[in-house]
Amino acid sequence: MESATDPALLAQLGAAYKRINDELGKVIVGQDEVREQLLVALFARGHCIVTGVPGLAKTLLISSLAKSIGLSFNRIQFTPDMMPSDITGTEVLQQNVSTGQRDLVFIRGPIFANVILADEINRTPPKTQSALLESMQEFQVTLGGKRYELPKPFFVFATQNPIEQEGTYPLPEAQLDRFMFNVRIGYPTEAEELEIVRRTTAGGHVEPKSVVSQQELLALQELVRRVPVSDHLIRFAMRLARWTRGTEKDAPGFLKESVAWGAGPRATQYLVLGAKARAALHGRNAVELDDIRWVAKPVLRHRVLLNFAAEAEGLTSDDLVERILTSVDPNQSEALADARLPKVLGS
Repeated sequence: MESATDPALLAQLGAAYKRINDELGKVIVGQDEVREQLLVALFARGHCIVTGVPGLAKTLLISSLAKSIGLSFNRIQFTPDMMPSDITGTEVLQQNVSTGQRDLVFIRGPIFANVILADEINRTPPKTQSALLESMQEFQVTLGGKRYELPKPFFVFATQNPIEQEGTYPLPEAQLDRFMFNVRIGYPTEAEELEIVRRTTAGGHVEPKSVVSQQELLALQELVRRVPVSDHLIRFAMRLARWTRGTEKDAPGFLKESVAWGAGPRATQYLVLGAKARAALHGRNAVELDDIRWVAKPVLRHRVLLNFAAEAEGLTSDDLVERILTSVDPNQSEALADARLPKVLGS
């Protein structure tokens, strides 16, 4: 079996990352960190929430990403009257013309695609939001006691508008935890906005080309999981996640005074997987401390629930994660009795 540290394999992954990023750059101006976060999640097999005000090209970014890899793409516009069957599909009675027999036939919904854009996911009630849970976790849909496999690879990119909250339904914690990253898109710089206006008002339209095949993507995703990570860095990732709960004995006092609910074990898994993906995309054959620091905010910001006192002070989850990053000593580690931990985290 080939090693994940093989320079040729890492070079192949780095070249694929550059090709996809270059194609996105033909359509999207700026947003370098956002693009990198989406690609890290993509190669780590993670789903993303993309949060940003209207007009920041969230839909264009995700559809362009799907096109650059030649993946099938469906956009689902979530509305208050949407039903779960509008996403997963439904069974209908069809009559066989020759025999006259009636049979139940499953009509597939828009969830059956490689890349799903769940547009304004917080506009639909929890009953419909939950229709995505099985798809995101098990990569399948169950209807009428029958299981229908989703195409692989499979990614859900959900968008949210942070401004309008009237008439919206915040995602339940169980579903939020299924998303690897919460990616936040900010306003462009003055130079970037000038370039956006030039491109979009001059006529013509650039379509991204498919530069990576589905088979190549699947193989490179397997490569990412074989990137080694030391127990020392796993413990560092664990401390980041465990401190957000505010119940650890050695956690700073500001955490116990600010946190209502913290991140679960899935956060540690995503910290490590995200760090592996970033290290591999940058051509490094092992995870470094900066890789875990880089993925900390997108992994933890939607998994930390602040209490009333913290919100009253204007504290955000990003502020809390930043304070944790500056407080955790990477050289300090906990004694871990379970020797199976590296296997669980896929290192």
